[in-house]
Amino acid sequence: MAANLGAMETTEREVQKSYWTEHSKDLTVEAMMLDSRASDLDKEERPEVLSLLPSYKGKSVLELGAGIGRFTGELAKEAGHVIALDFIESVVKKNESVNGHFKNASFVCADVTSPDTKFEEESLDLIFSNWLLMYLSDKEVEELAERMVKWLKVFKECYSVDAYGNSFELSLDTCKCIGAYVRNKKNQNQICWIWQKVNSTSDRGFQRFLDNVQYKSNGILRYERVFGEGFVSTGGIETTREFVKKLDLKSGQKVLDVGCGIGGGDFYMADNFDVDVVGIDLSINMVSFAIERAIGRKCSVEFEVADCTKKVYSANSFDVIYSRDTILHIQDKPALFRRFFEWLKPGGRVLISDYCKNAGPPSEEFVEYIKQRGYDLHDVEAYGKMLEDAGFIDVKAEDRTDQFLEVLQRELDEVEKDKEAFVHDFSEEDYNDIVNGWKAKLRRSSVGEQRWGLFIARKK
Repeated sequence: MAANLGAMETTEREVQKSYWTEHSKDLTVEAMMLDSRASDLDKEERPEVLSLLPSYKGKSVLELGAGIGRFTGELAKEAGHVIALDFIESVVKKNESVNGHFKNASFVCADVTSPDTKFEEESLDLIFSNWLLMYLSDKEVEELAERMVKWLKVFKECYSVDAYGNSFELSLDTCKCIGAYVRNKKNQNQICWIWQKVNSTSDRGFQRFLDNVQYKSNGILRYERVFGEGFVSTGGIETTREFVKKLDLKSGQKVLDVGCGIGGGDFYMADNFDVDVVGIDLSINMVSFAIERAIGRKCSVEFEVADCTKKVYSANSFDVIYSRDTILHIQDKPALFRRFFEWLKPGGRVLISDYCKNAGPPSEEFVEYIKQRGYDLHDVEAYGKMLEDAGFIDVKAEDRTDQFLEVLQRELDEVEKDKEAFVHDFSEEDYNDIVNGWKAKLRRSSVGEQRWGLFIARKK
């Protein structure tokens, strides 16, 4: 059986090589990218991809599947050494003819899936590839990942104890749709991932908490079952329609959704108002679901795993910043709102719904709930004041707790009415977690401790 599998994989590689040998006769960008509009796409895609890379100035870079060198020359301008590797000899020679004047570049003809393709352990700072993994089988990707872990250096900031015997892994740092393909082709399939080699015991902090505790894949699907297809925030499509209507969106406007979840609100805005939406979320699981749901929709929505407190956008980039029940996770809201203000165009608007608290002293139970979730909650008036202090005008800070209670009760009733189906699709434990969680929110909100605020403001 193992011999048969090995033979199948060998045959597959031969097919791949034959295919690319045939398509490499015309050594052009169009042939390499398999797209007649490749030259125009390249002008947008290449700088976008390069902008996502960590600093590689003076570093050793391995470029896998380098092709005719679209990226090789750009990498060589900054890197200490670039090894451009491809498995088609004519392609490697073309790359060398174009970029061979870079004395810090080496050109290697080799198959990255071959065990014979080796580099010294901890000899590389960065491994880069563009459009390679989709041509490899799952097993080939796994084997390549294991080898890349060994080839990459370990940076001191990645771990605290430098001792023999530590194990390391590639930890996903971010992933995003390539905007050039979303804008030009309404295609979310072209995705960039960035992994970092880290000690297996390293603490990935809040992101790990989100993906391993609060927003595990099963947990996300449970929330979606309650809120409706595509949604993980209060009221689902109903509150989304109501709130988005207040923004008076116009065709061609650009929207940033902070805490986009699995993308339901973004698809709604793009489909119904012909706007371009950028959805960011710190949860890798959330964005992975969003990207999957985007495939085939042909809408101008791109998703990215990103921390809104660290993400950098140019001033005056967006017409609208939209956020649903997300900023409760952010400790320094004033700093975030100043960033929002800078990112918005003059006249741009921000709309936020968020968990809030009563202005009075909280109970011990509520304090424990906030602590357990890591929330930073403020009363509705104080929340609005933070927006004003950030420079926004026409700030509307509305206490929507009564609406919150109505929606919670309706959602709870639906789950309890459909208990058998819910348990069938998930489990009794999942059902109890949801029901008890909703009842607790109803109890906290009924006594006035937990509030729900809606905030709308404008940049002058």
